Amino acid sequence: MHSDTKSAKKIMTKSLKHYAAQPSALAVLLLCVVPIWGENAAQETSASRAAAVLASLPHAKRIDRVAISRDGTQVAYIVDKELTVISATGGSVREIAVDGNLPLRQVTWSADSKQIAFLADLPGDAPAVQIWTAPTDGSSPVKHAELKGYVQSPRFSPDGSKLAFLYIADMPRVAGPLQPMTPLAGVVDEKIYEQRIALLDLVNDHLTQVTPADVYVYEYDWTPDGQGWAATAAHGVGDANWWLAHLYTVNAQSGAMREIYKPKLQIADPEVSPEGKNIAFIEGIMSDEGSTGGDIYIVPIAGGAARNLTPNIKASPNSLTWAASDRITFSENIDGNSGFGSVTVQSGAIQQIWSGEESSSPESRDWVSRTSNGNQLITAIVRQSPSAPPEVWAGPIGDWKQLTDINASAKPTWGKMRNIHWTNGTAQVQGWLLMPKDFSSNKTYPLVVSVHGGPSAACTSHWDERSMGPASAMGYFVLCPNPRGSYGQGEAFTQGNVRDFGAGDFRDIMAGVDAVSKWYPIDSKRIGIFGHSYGGYMTMWAETQTQRFAAAVAGAGLSDWLSYYGLNDIDEWMIPFFGASVYDDPAVYAKSDPMHFVTAVKTPTLILVGDRDGEVPMEQSVEWWHALRTLNVPTRLVVYPNEGHAFVKPADARDYTLRTLEWFEEWFAKASAH
Repeated sequence: MHSDTKSAKKIMTKSLKHYAAQPSALAVLLLCVVPIWGENAAQETSASRAAAVLASLPHAKRIDRVAISRDGTQVAYIVDKELTVISATGGSVREIAVDGNLPLRQVTWSADSKQIAFLADLPGDAPAVQIWTAPTDGSSPVKHAELKGYVQSPRFSPDGSKLAFLYIADMPRVAGPLQPMTPLAGVVDEKIYEQRIALLDLVNDHLTQVTPADVYVYEYDWTPDGQGWAATAAHGVGDANWWLAHLYTVNAQSGAMREIYKPKLQIADPEVSPEGKNIAFIEGIMSDEGSTGGDIYIVPIAGGAARNLTPNIKASPNSLTWAASDRITFSENIDGNSGFGSVTVQSGAIQQIWSGEESSSPESRDWVSRTSNGNQLITAIVRQSPSAPPEVWAGPIGDWKQLTDINASAKPTWGKMRNIHWTNGTAQVQGWLLMPKDFSSNKTYPLVVSVHGGPSAACTSHWDERSMGPASAMGYFVLCPNPRGSYGQGEAFTQGNVRDFGAGDFRDIMAGVDAVSKWYPIDSKRIGIFGHSYGGYMTMWAETQTQRFAAAVAGAGLSDWLSYYGLNDIDEWMIPFFGASVYDDPAVYAKSDPMHFVTAVKTPTLILVGDRDGEVPMEQSVEWWHALRTLNVPTRLVVYPNEGHAFVKPADARDYTLRTLEWFEEWFAKASAH
């Protein structure tokens, strides 16, 4: 990732990315040898069985930013960038729109529950946004500001007179490492866009950027007195330095920042206690900003020693809120399931409130009301599973009521999901197995292994139209394992692949393949593997270690640690996982490096990547493709123009899935013929 000083090695290596993204001679050459599929490509393969299966899949709408009012009576949510407010007990809805019907995002409630604030994105190549509030009495929304740059995370002051938010002035793209990176051009002299806490006075619409111009703020929370915030922040470029963020208090008048905690690992979700004496947060080893898991800590807001409240929990808390001054309620991944629990501040006693084989996730910081119904907080979440598409639910934890039927017409066209467990030596491993559509025990089936990203992440039981669902609809078993390094079994398990990439985690995955092959009618000739990001790396690594796979699909895979370290935009993530840079300890990287073992590869491999990927740059995929071609391994590389690590264009996302299905179908058929 970027650093505060210009680095010669970054300039040299990142120039490759510039050439590949520009209409230069090199880019033209790449386009000649790398198939690029345009939006009309679906018509070209409409006769394929995979295309027919993909066309038959249901399409559920995505629900964003579900937020419950502080008094627990109303819920706001965004679907297809449209904002709706509904009673927490159900009933009629109120749709909120602004002039020009602009797309809306990121809704939040005032403390008195009488108004909401939200953002409206303006059209254009560079981000620009309007900031609005709307009374909940039915009055018209009010526009307070129009800003050039990227804005996120609006939050009312406790008295409702001001609105804080994170603001990157004049940012040329949407912020975040998953987004398409801005191509390098001209003299490379690093321009740093810092994300600052800005404060908007809702009475006179006066805007002030409060935090210093040389600090990037990631998350923040108001203190109860409205005089400042708790915040996670770091100096330097934001995409890289999230892994180095410390915890601060910020004075809302002067912007002065005081460091109160330097974590050993990564921190997220800072929340100030109701009486303003403590800050709670989650700390653990995390491989991606926004993919949160770890232990729950508290630290006095005045400074002092931090205390781990959940040192032995066999789960991964991922979001928290103060239920009272002496109790924290949290959501968690527990053995692959969704769950909610609470922990007492003084004793550290943990209570498991609810868990289920589904994805039940808070979609914003306003997921729980600040008032209680007896001893039960009122919450609003999105619930989904492979058999039930996403919907908004509200109520006490575990006693929710469904508020929406947005996706009532979507019915699964894939098989049943099962939570399975197996062992690898002394390690207990969990994963999800999606059965083939119309499964019959009287026939054998292909198996595809879907390796999740991260590695600090997890497969969950959710509605999946992109990977597992389509493969099941094709008639495949789909195994999504949660090997060591994943969330769900506590922080020690999540740290289980530190300095050990491609070793214990790979053996965990293969032990899962062995177990499933014993339990179910799997055709050993038709086993495949695929994944994106860490899953793409593990796909590349797996085909250097075994010949069991008939086909592989590597999305945004990491093939060469040395060149990757010099090319990517987030290099700080590797230090916690490897203990040093690739320059200081090349041996620890080399033992996990696919390129060191590439001559062992025989598996036909499809490689997919966005040309503006900053997390795992395109050049990593080009290296792997070039090596496999040289070794006469069947391979194909597809580069998607103007896509980042996460694809933003629906046509490209569909193409990615279709190509994956067709690749497996082609090579499974050839494997059966031999």
